[in-house]
Amino acid sequence: MTRPHPAPRGAFGAAVADRPAPSLARVQGGGPGVVAPTLDIGVIGGCGHVGLPLAIGLALRGHHVCLLDVNATARAKVARGVMPFAEEGAPEALRQALDAGHLRVASEEADLAEAEVVLLVVGTPVDGHLSPALAAIHEVLEQYRPHLRDGQLMVLRSTMYPGTAEGVWRWLQAQRLQIDLAVCPERIAQGAALREIAELPQIVAGFTPAAVDRAAVLFASLGCEIVQVGPKEAELAKLFANAWRYIRFAAANQFLMMAEDLGADFEEVFRAMTHNYPRAADLPRPGFAAGPCLFKDTMQLSASTNNRFFLGHAAMMANEGLPQYVTARLRGRYGLSGRTVGLLGMAFKAGVDDARDSLAYKLKALLELEGATVLCTDPYVDDPALLPLGAVVAAADVLVITTPHPCYRRAELGRAPVVDIWNFLGRGSRV
Repeated sequence: MTRPHPAPRGAFGAAVADRPAPSLARVQGGGPGVVAPTLDIGVIGGCGHVGLPLAIGLALRGHHVCLLDVNATARAKVARGVMPFAEEGAPEALRQALDAGHLRVASEEADLAEAEVVLLVVGTPVDGHLSPALAAIHEVLEQYRPHLRDGQLMVLRSTMYPGTAEGVWRWLQAQRLQIDLAVCPERIAQGAALREIAELPQIVAGFTPAAVDRAAVLFASLGCEIVQVGPKEAELAKLFANAWRYIRFAAANQFLMMAEDLGADFEEVFRAMTHNYPRAADLPRPGFAAGPCLFKDTMQLSASTNNRFFLGHAAMMANEGLPQYVTARLRGRYGLSGRTVGLLGMAFKAGVDDARDSLAYKLKALLELEGATVLCTDPYVDDPALLPLGAVVAAADVLVITTPHPCYRRAELGRAPVVDIWNFLGRGSRV
């Protein structure tokens, strides 16, 4: 059996042995005013959309947090106090955490050995065959294996394919590492992460009672309620929640396309359905449903059930089919060959700078296949191919609101017709 690693001192602060032992009795399910020990925390993937807001939140509550990330550009920005992506309230919070000395960027991988808690923010994406890609987690575990030690708490934070956590647990046992393993999936929405990590209940699961105990203490220090389940249930709770959102968006998008094909005003239908009627209040408005989570997690669930998640596949067809539907409607109404189409917004949702898996880029490709010249703009996304809003508006024969960024409500959009599938502006054609 591996000998326990000596309690280290150094970058994080006090030695592990100096910390009081966690106790689940101390947290009482979380909430404001919870007293928790100050912890030394290492975050693998700590400069990304999930890891960094959590790291900042923990640092602001007195923990000593060290960030490890393969993205050198993001690491350099964070070290200078610059957020590598848009997040409400994060620039000021990052600076505060750095100035307090509670947050730092690791100088080398070996810094992880000093951590009492290892937050692993590495998920399982889907590949080109819509199957889960598990290699990333295994590669990270092997990469940091020399710096893992007995006595640590490892927390799996990202959304994962069902059974991934059990695989990590078996790997730790095969390595003869006495590490407590917890499963605590993130639940935040991009843009609201700093607020939601404290407001939303936190799912906590573990493979040992000590793992549950220690993870509960960690997250209760944020002031959130703790919901305890088993590891497989924790994985599925996150996946089911994302798939449910994806299905609801698909229903709205399917209804929109049906109303358009039947010559009905969808906005009037939506108003009639939802006005003071509680059983339809949860119907979202239609629009592009994409991004790095919902589609991926729905497909992971399908793969985990031998592709028998028929409702998930139907939702995928509706959501992924909306760009084709918009293209066909534009072709019929305005013609596309030789026309210039302006796309307003390339991020996957409003108010963020993340364009990963955005359906706006899919629409762009489809329009170009029809012979249209497509000009794109976005006030948040960093893409040298994007143009200023004014240039797009001046050149376009027709505009499409692809991402409902708030600034477009106040923008001068000229005289070109506006296709607004979200009915964001409350005027113009939906499709």
